[in-house]
Amino acid sequence: MKLSVVIPVYNEKDTIEKIVSLVRSVEGIDKEIVIVDDASTDGTVNILKVMGQKYPELKIFYKDKNKGKGDTLKLGFKNTTGDYVIVQDADLEYNPQDYVKLIRALSEENVDVVYGSRFSGSYEKMSTLHYFGNKLLTLVTNLLFGVMLTDMETCYKLMPGDFVRKLDIKSSRFDFEPEITAKILKAGLSIKEVPISYKGRNFSEGKKITWRDGVHHVWSLFKFRFIS
Repeated sequence: MKLSVVIPVYNEKDTIEKIVSLVRSVEGIDKEIVIVDDASTDGTVNILKVMGQKYPELKIFYKDKNKGKGDTLKLGFKNTTGDYVIVQDADLEYNPQDYVKLIRALSEENVDVVYGSRFSGSYEKMSTLHYFGNKLLTLVTNLLFGVMLTDMETCYKLMPGDFVRKLDIKSSRFDFEPEITAKILKAGLSIKEVPISYKGRNFSEGKKITWRDGVHHVWSLFKFRFIS
């Protein structure tokens, strides 16, 4: 099985080299790494160009204008070729070694999609706002779609490549997460959760999602459940 790892990047000059190194170090998995820079302005682009020369197998794309995570992933997904696809944020909050757990669950269980759950695993440095925000969004998801997820907002969603490449992603920002979950469930795909590790960062360290995004995510869940 070939795994495509899509890394959306925006102003992550302090962590991009480290996260790519961590992804490359995961053993026992045939990996394709697709990096999409969302018009970074902090020097990330220069670092990526050097990395591209050092590791020519990397697929690196550069956007002219900053349009958000959803728009960035849309470009990344189109350029994957793997049997399965997963998103890897560039901020070191998630540990790529957990890919092994997700892939193992895929092979052991009769499921289509595997989510990595922070709340059934271990998490550190998650702010109170983000903790309750994640819990609320997951609860709304469960009520709207009749499922029993513990972590809808997780970055780690292991999805079939053919499914992902056919998606028409409407969300340009962080509301990609509720959109992709809604479309997975409306397509009738089954989701299995496995515990993963998580170490959060705060806004001073570069975290970008805010409470305003959370409010928009609630609306997105209703929109993609009943309208889109």
